[in-house]
Amino acid sequence: MPARRIAARWVLPIALPPIKHGAVLVGLDGRVVAVGPDAAVPRPPDVPGEDFGDAIVLPGLVNTHTHLELTGFDLGRPEPEFGDWIGRVRAVKETRSTEEFLAAARLGLAECYAMGVTTVADTGDSGAVVRAMAEAGASGIAYQEVFGPHPEQLADSLAALRARAEEAARLAGGRVWWGLSPHAPYTVSGPLYAAVARWAARDRLPLAVHLAESAAESELLERGSGRFADAWRRRGIPLPSEPGCSPVEWLDRHGVLGERTLCIHVVQAGAADLARLALRGCAIAHCPLSNAAHGHGAAPLAGFLSHGLRVGVGTDSGLSVSRLDLLAEARAARDLARLDAGSALALCTLGGAAALGLDAEVGSLEAGKWGDCVVLRPRSAAGSPVERALESGRDDVIATFAGGRNVYRAEAVRS
Repeated sequence: MPARRIAARWVLPIALPPIKHGAVLVGLDGRVVAVGPDAAVPRPPDVPGEDFGDAIVLPGLVNTHTHLELTGFDLGRPEPEFGDWIGRVRAVKETRSTEEFLAAARLGLAECYAMGVTTVADTGDSGAVVRAMAEAGASGIAYQEVFGPHPEQLADSLAALRARAEEAARLAGGRVWWGLSPHAPYTVSGPLYAAVARWAARDRLPLAVHLAESAAESELLERGSGRFADAWRRRGIPLPSEPGCSPVEWLDRHGVLGERTLCIHVVQAGAADLARLALRGCAIAHCPLSNAAHGHGAAPLAGFLSHGLRVGVGTDSGLSVSRLDLLAEARAARDLARLDAGSALALCTLGGAAALGLDAEVGSLEAGKWGDCVVLRPRSAAGSPVERALESGRDDVIATFAGGRNVYRAEAVRS
């Protein structure tokens, strides 16, 4: 890891107030040695320094939900009928090779760096993302997906998951973690959910689940009706054995919810669901632009926060949102829950890190944490530095550093 000193007009540590004319010193181990006013941060003679002038430096962003193996796959605009769109995604994936998934994952990781994201929580079933992350020495969690809506698929689904998990465990290490992801209530049976949840609990693995995303999912579990229920009947799949409950309650009945569970989307959730999620200590990956693109509605973000849930924002995949921009997601979250700029910015920094259980390592600029930084070119001089950072986007990223390594630099400032 290269030692590095970064200075700019503003440094936003997130956990501390903004620092005017600030600097960050990253040591040889890739971790922050000091952060503070420029005049107070050491200038070791053997450490290269760079002053970005009027820029804003903040921690590398944390994206709590990605599908990097789908980067560059083009399905056009999401369809109004979510079930049909899911079918199209599945059909396209079946035509792609292992090499194509790996190339997509590598491209997706490069795009993350270009938008200032240095830590990701990715869900996928090809195994490509954990490989791409390991190659690049990236930061984050690769959740291995598993599918199987028919109870009779349990043994085969678990066998396939174990094979992928063995590979993920071999590749993970350093700053790359792996976990399990039983995909969603409309693609995973109750017995499969329960089996994966027991595995995760036994090995203390993180879990990620797409949950309460669409009205059709709620109809399937609450009434045994709707688009997903019709599709199950056509395929000879028995309807859920415990109907009459919400998706959140259904997963809780199968032991899925807990402190290491990341619940993705959670749009169709009422007061009882929020209380249950809070009781179990779950975290939320909030994807407001993806939710809107699919017509699912607005997730109860204010309710997540008022219940003390750990919340981060995510971009989802490029199949759902044409232009991935994590700061745009944070702004959408701000508008949805009427947050101040600092609270919105926290959703893609320290809040996102806490949602993943990684807040001791990333999410803020503090001594001992990883030296992940994004340097932004503010669009105007109006507003506070926090407001200007939030109003920025991927086109305003000058440089991104991961553990002190320069992993992205805009063409205009390349040396």
